[in-house]
Amino acid sequence: MLSPNGATESSSSPARREKRSETLRRDLKVSLYDSAAFGGMVGAGETYFPAFALAVGLSEMASGMVSSVPLIAGGVMQLASPLAVSLLRSHRKWVVICAVLQALTFVPLLIAALMGSITTTVLLVIAAVYWGAGLATGPAWNTWIGTIVPHTLRPRFFARRTRVSQAGVFAGFMVGGILLQYASGRDRELLAFAVLFGVAGVCRFVSAWTLQLHSEPVPLPANMRQIPWRRVRHHLHTSSGGRLLVYLVAVQAAVQMAGPFFTPFMLRKLNFTYGELVALFSMAFLAKVMALPMWGRMAKRIGARQLLWIGGIGIVPLSAGWLVSTNFVWLSVLQISGSVAWAAYELAFFLLFFESIAEDERTSVLTIYNLLNTAAWVGGSLIGGILLISLESSINGYLLVFGLSSVGRLLALLLLARVPSIVVDSDEMGVRTYSVRPGGSGMGAPVLPSLPDRFHDQG
Repeated sequence: MLSPNGATESSSSPARREKRSETLRRDLKVSLYDSAAFGGMVGAGETYFPAFALAVGLSEMASGMVSSVPLIAGGVMQLASPLAVSLLRSHRKWVVICAVLQALTFVPLLIAALMGSITTTVLLVIAAVYWGAGLATGPAWNTWIGTIVPHTLRPRFFARRTRVSQAGVFAGFMVGGILLQYASGRDRELLAFAVLFGVAGVCRFVSAWTLQLHSEPVPLPANMRQIPWRRVRHHLHTSSGGRLLVYLVAVQAAVQMAGPFFTPFMLRKLNFTYGELVALFSMAFLAKVMALPMWGRMAKRIGARQLLWIGGIGIVPLSAGWLVSTNFVWLSVLQISGSVAWAAYELAFFLLFFESIAEDERTSVLTIYNLLNTAAWVGGSLIGGILLISLESSINGYLLVFGLSSVGRLLALLLLARVPSIVVDSDEMGVRTYSVRPGGSGMGAPVLPSLPDRFHDQG
């Protein structure tokens, strides 16, 4: 029989095996509860940060920055994750602490919604704590869950877990959109935001509680180690994985020139209702979810690198497409087709990225990658924000930023040409899964999620 970490148990007594089987069944069950609750938090809370900034009277720039600049806190906080895990001598304790801290960030947001006011600085600080606590759980959770779920169960279980998480995100997102659309016609927008933030906070507290219920068979894996920065620099310059990473970071910077500003553009410049905003995001979200299985099958036939080329080329014209027309029907077509392209890009990205990292260095490299990724996210958004400020946030200013984002994505393809082929186990093609966020569907780029890094033991 297999232990949670995949090792063979030949000498265990029947009673002990049954106890471990019961523990595993409980772990899998509460992990599904965690994914549903976390998805509910993302859908009902995180997705509506930019809209809340506008509703409470802050500027369009503040609305764009709240979903971008604070992410650097997550990248920085992750640097402390390996040390925190070592001091606590437990991945679970660190993950639960961060989850509770993230849940608590909704308390001041709820109070601000009820009071009807908040400063830009305070909102950015709250968002920074939210993203810092959330992203800091990623590498630790990644390592921890790999010690719980046997490798024979991982493909099916994590595919199911992702579906549950996506259902939670979509449910929270739709409920939020319907509530805001209803409340906006009755001058109760801020009360609706207070309700949403309360629901999101409760969801994350439930998530933290279910995380605490998980077992921890291997608190500190024996082969866990960090790699020095000098090796990271060498990796970026010479290895196939490093060249891939440089391309991914360049794409992230180009995408985020425009990504944070779609919501304020639609709500303030195009005067879209919450219903129209939610409809666009929902179409993109569903299109991406439905496209993933198709691209998984395609990856098996043509390879992950070729799939990345399809996705990389497909995402180039998306933001420039807003220059063609801002008609709702056209934007709907653009969102759906764009999400299909993003699904190809993101699946290939995950297949290639994880295959290029040595298993015993994965937690450390994930930490470093997320820092570079969030730095690119923030850098791109600051460039876009500076351009918008210089152009007085005019409609033409927005469209110029959207067009330049496409130019940046096109230039990034020069870096993709430097990436050699990376062999990916055909058994893993189409198996890796990750959570889709509504605000990122078709309009943005992915934050590396907290999902298992490997579906097969290496021994």
